[in-house]
Amino acid sequence: MGSGKTTSFDIAHRAGVSQATVSRALRNSPLVNPETRKKIQRIAREMNYQVDRSAAGLRSQRSNTIALLLFEDPTTDDSRINPFFLSMLGNITRSAVAEKFDVLVSFQHLSDDWVSDYQTSNRADGIILLGYGDYGDISHKLQRLHEEGANIIIWGATTQELEGHAVGSMNKQGGEMATQHLLSLGRKKIAFIGNLGNDSPEFQKRFDGYKKTLQDMQLPLRSELRIDSDNHEDSGFSAMAQLLASGEAFDAVIAASDMIAIGALKCLRKSGFEIPRQVSVVGFDDIPAASYSSPSLTTVRQDTRAAARIMVRKLVSMINGEPVKTRLLPMSLVIRGSCGGRVKRSSAETSAGPDRPL
Repeated sequence: MGSGKTTSFDIAHRAGVSQATVSRALRNSPLVNPETRKKIQRIAREMNYQVDRSAAGLRSQRSNTIALLLFEDPTTDDSRINPFFLSMLGNITRSAVAEKFDVLVSFQHLSDDWVSDYQTSNRADGIILLGYGDYGDISHKLQRLHEEGANIIIWGATTQELEGHAVGSMNKQGGEMATQHLLSLGRKKIAFIGNLGNDSPEFQKRFDGYKKTLQDMQLPLRSELRIDSDNHEDSGFSAMAQLLASGEAFDAVIAASDMIAIGALKCLRKSGFEIPRQVSVVGFDDIPAASYSSPSLTTVRQDTRAAARIMVRKLVSMINGEPVKTRLLPMSLVIRGSCGGRVKRSSAETSAGPDRPL
């Protein structure tokens, strides 16, 4: 608050940004875009704004709490939480405790102004987002938070506009790894199941790796073997039923997630297919259910322990006013029964394992 009539909220209204962004800009925080920072400082001078040092001291107090906001996903149980994120949640909590932060867990739909709900209100010093549903529905909000310099990290959507605010996996590498493994088994007609485009950036990258590998091997990329599917079992089952009904020949399937893959496996078994003798199947994520499916699912693994540790570290650095960069983690192949052979982990698993120094 200013010492006269002008307040930081007045400056925020005139500049078209949040009060939190004004506060950072007036402290020359590197988290605020330089052009935005200069604009706010110019407006502050024009409005004869002066900082009340005692009030600023109160605002600088921290809650030592991280808000972990989950997206509600359709699931086969009542949790409404993607099972991949259950492991992530535990690892984030442990990593936060190591950094002397508490974790406040909630869902994302409580408000359209997460910064006001958590950061400005001093309920939490920063936010981690797990899941986002349709990225197109949330991208404008994330872009605004990025421009305002909010203390926020999102898992997975490592898009260019979220530079510094994202941690994810090398999804294109994962798509290449899955496709190369199936080709090494002699599979040549490989289907891909999963939604693509800007609304599903992680699935799109996995498809890009699949596409590149086929092209490198001079194999055709057949649109008939590409089926849309949302990220849950029922949708994977329906997508596989659609592929079977088309009559197109295929001998392997890459599903963009384990949940899609498990649904596809159920449909294949119901339709009388022998897996992996007739069809090999690969998923992504290595959720717990992947090792218990029938047959157990070959999958491209994401390292949730390393991911949680890095997200928390980056968010704490951001809270401390330090610049951070987007981080991509290597993926690894876990070979199980859905591709034949004994259960084993690829050599990449050793180099990208959870205990590897980061």
